Amino acid sequence: MGIQVEAPWALTLLLPWLFYMAWIIRTTIRLKGGRKIAAITLRGIITLLLIAIVAQVQPFVIERQRSVVIVADRSASMQADKQIGEWIAKGWAARHDGDTAGVVSTGLNAAVERSISNELTEESASFAFRTTVNDRFTDLSGGLQLAAAMLQKEGGGRVVLLSDGAENAGDARRQARLLANAGIAVDVVEMQTEPKSDAAIESLDVPAMLKQGETFPFEIAIASAASQQAELRLFADNEEISVTQVQLEKGDNRFVLNSIAVEPGYHRFRAELYAAGDEQAANNTAYAFSRVAGPPHVLIVEGQPQSSANVEAALSASFIGHTTIMPEQLSVELAEYASYDSIILNNVPATRIAEKPMEWLGKAVSDYGVGLVMLGGEDSFGLGGYFKTPVERALPVYMDLQGKRQIPSLGLVLVIDRSGSMSDGKLELAKEAAIRTIELMRDADTVGVVAFDSAPWWVVEPEKLSNRDSIIERIQGIQSEGGTEIYNALKAGYEGLLEVDAQRKHMILLTDGQSATNPGYEALTDAIVDDQMTLSTVAVGDGADQVLLERLAKAAKGRFYFTKDQSTLPAIFSRETVMMSRTYIVEQNFTPAIAQASDWSKLWSGGVPTVNAYIAASAKEAAEVALLTPDGDPLLARWQYGSGRSVAWTTDVTGKWAREWVQWPSFPNVLTEWVKWTFPQFVNNPYSITTEQDGGQATLKVRSEAGAGSFGSALSAGIEDESGSYTIRRLMPTGPGEYETSLQATEPGVYLTQIGRQAVGNAIEGGTTSAFVIPYSPEYRLSNTDGAETMAQIAATTGGRKLLMDNPQALFQFEPLEARRTVDITNKLLLAILLLWLADIALRRLSLPYGRLLEWAGKIFKLRNGRRSGQALDASASASAVTRLRKRASEASRFYGGNDTGSAAHQTNEAQKENAANPVKPAATSSAGHSSASTGHAVVDRSGRAEQDPAADGTINRLLAAKNKNRR
Repeated sequence: MGIQVEAPWALTLLLPWLFYMAWIIRTTIRLKGGRKIAAITLRGIITLLLIAIVAQVQPFVIERQRSVVIVADRSASMQADKQIGEWIAKGWAARHDGDTAGVVSTGLNAAVERSISNELTEESASFAFRTTVNDRFTDLSGGLQLAAAMLQKEGGGRVVLLSDGAENAGDARRQARLLANAGIAVDVVEMQTEPKSDAAIESLDVPAMLKQGETFPFEIAIASAASQQAELRLFADNEEISVTQVQLEKGDNRFVLNSIAVEPGYHRFRAELYAAGDEQAANNTAYAFSRVAGPPHVLIVEGQPQSSANVEAALSASFIGHTTIMPEQLSVELAEYASYDSIILNNVPATRIAEKPMEWLGKAVSDYGVGLVMLGGEDSFGLGGYFKTPVERALPVYMDLQGKRQIPSLGLVLVIDRSGSMSDGKLELAKEAAIRTIELMRDADTVGVVAFDSAPWWVVEPEKLSNRDSIIERIQGIQSEGGTEIYNALKAGYEGLLEVDAQRKHMILLTDGQSATNPGYEALTDAIVDDQMTLSTVAVGDGADQVLLERLAKAAKGRFYFTKDQSTLPAIFSRETVMMSRTYIVEQNFTPAIAQASDWSKLWSGGVPTVNAYIAASAKEAAEVALLTPDGDPLLARWQYGSGRSVAWTTDVTGKWAREWVQWPSFPNVLTEWVKWTFPQFVNNPYSITTEQDGGQATLKVRSEAGAGSFGSALSAGIEDESGSYTIRRLMPTGPGEYETSLQATEPGVYLTQIGRQAVGNAIEGGTTSAFVIPYSPEYRLSNTDGAETMAQIAATTGGRKLLMDNPQALFQFEPLEARRTVDITNKLLLAILLLWLADIALRRLSLPYGRLLEWAGKIFKLRNGRRSGQALDASASASAVTRLRKRASEASRFYGGNDTGSAAHQTNEAQKENAANPVKPAATSSAGHSSASTGHAVVDRSGRAEQDPAADGTINRLLAAKNKNRR
């Protein structure tokens, strides 16, 4: 028996406790005597008990015991309940007195068969298992964890693991390290399972992507426990497509069977194996899937309605499917672009393509291998405002004329609204547009920037672009504030541009509001035209004065732009800057020169038609130029951009600039070859899907190749299993562009998955389809190569033993453990504190005669004892009382009799004689002046003998009679 303290630091409270006791001794002045001592003692005991609770003082008993928890692997790979039960029964029979044991069953889950006790079995030949566990997986870590928890409640012990070590869920090695840290050893009994007559399909492999009509192989790996004949059946979408007789040899076997991809789309494939005497059917099926791509599909984006008839006719003649849309219909979802083989931009201005679709066009080419073809016209290439856009980066040409010297000098003044209404991001995009314009201009050009609110302010007075960084820095410093006054700002820009020496002068006015005043603009626009200037206006949002701005642009021979999408402002400014040079449209009749792209040489075998005009551009360094203009500009160029390919045709396909080409009989075939060259070299998916299986739970991981994408965190997966059951799972973001969800209790098979945004109801909106495979549990595989190693490592990590199946008596052959069994006395201490506290309150607050109470208690105690003693006690008490009274009389006689020291008996006798002779006799006076006798007392004669006084004797008799009467 001992006492342990779980929180020794709390014992430091004893020092302040001593000071506290000294303090209450000094300050408790209202109480006195024993009451004060009792009250202080109670307070001291209460505080001591509180300190004991804080310190977690617990009594304990040291016990020597052997406790064992047996973990039985009851998974499907074992099928050894009988052998394990017999081993447990024999081991229990060899126990020592006081030994205890418990049993835990484990498969995918763990369950307690018997709690730890000294009555494990009913002295039978085999232990009887009562629980049912999921035997499709082996999770040894779960069983070890449960066993450790049971032992820790008993103060320690050992775990005995009976298994083949073939875990396929959890991590038994990691759990063994945790048990070692807890001081629990794990003894292992490695069991060798009996070989079965079994054959299993280890894997089924099919190409992930197929073309319609393509011949493809089924690669099948089969493991067999013996040489035998078997039948192999293949299914496509639950329809049997082949039955093959195969000869299996012992060990690994591989077979290849061919088939043809017929229908486009995703397809499920299944292989089934049938062998005589096969004892395990769960491993006879394997699954795979593949996407069969149908005819290619092209997206045509046209700038003018009905302007793509020639392109559509060429694609239709080659049986290439196509869809034609306007640029405003471009999707903001990246997955939509990945569903096309190529995208054609037919004379589309960048000003009509929003920021996100512009970004997705470039990413679709670089990341997903989607083709891109830009066809020329007045709104394409540089004139379309594609300078420094993702589309320019994807194309094989630059939008500006690099190295050209024939471009006329340009003077440009930007008049930008900086009023308070521009603070919601519009001003930032306006500044970006101005910066992009400056980057597009040459050093010899002149630029000025006027910012206006209620009054104009020259941010950059007109100057040459010799110091671009300084100009850009000043533009970036524009802040929004104030109202809107257009006329004065426009007049200031006009007056500044008058001082510029340039061949072409142009102003761009941008605003999102309406002018506070509306004076006559006619004189100002007439002056702009008279001085050979032009003015273009840009209205941003519905709040702008579109009527005024359109009228100003028309009167000043410029262009009017209206946009609700402020992200198009940089493209508008770029387009305006390029348009001002008027050099980008090259009008001359010529026959293109054949250059590179030798694989297209067959297209020009009969010569090439002439061209009347084109948009000048500059070929990129890595581009292949197939056709050249007389000025060395690229007419037809191509290149590889990331995973995809792109083509640039700088003239048109409507017949305005290249009539001979449109009328050329070979043109449909030539145009189709350009488009087909851009088709993906592989079929990609905007989402990659992987699965990780751990026991009965599969983790579905989705990675968006576009990063976070436009879905943000609102991505969901619609999952359809083999039976056709459809569920939607919310995909939780785990990183940029990475999502995952958990699937419980999944059955083997192919799961078609639609990734996208969940719409109202049970559907996925704007998603893309993919698939993943859940194979049968590894529990049913024939091969197990690391089971013995796992068991050995568990024993070595925890310091356990390696026991044998033929020696179950070793179960309890280990030194007993000394375990402390503690007793929790917290509740008892709390009860004692409560009672002592109540007593302390009563002692301090209640004013009672504590001394009398104690006296009464003593008398009551004696009275009760007297009643129990009976008459014998009464007689004894009477005699004792007489003796005491006589003794007191004698002492009184000695006191009043002076120096006489005779015996009490002699004095009594003399007094009796004298009383008899003289019934009434005055008392004599001694020489000292004291009375020699007293009435009722003994009288001492001269010889020293005392005689009994009759009066005293009568008094005594009366006292005794009264006392006895009271007792009765």
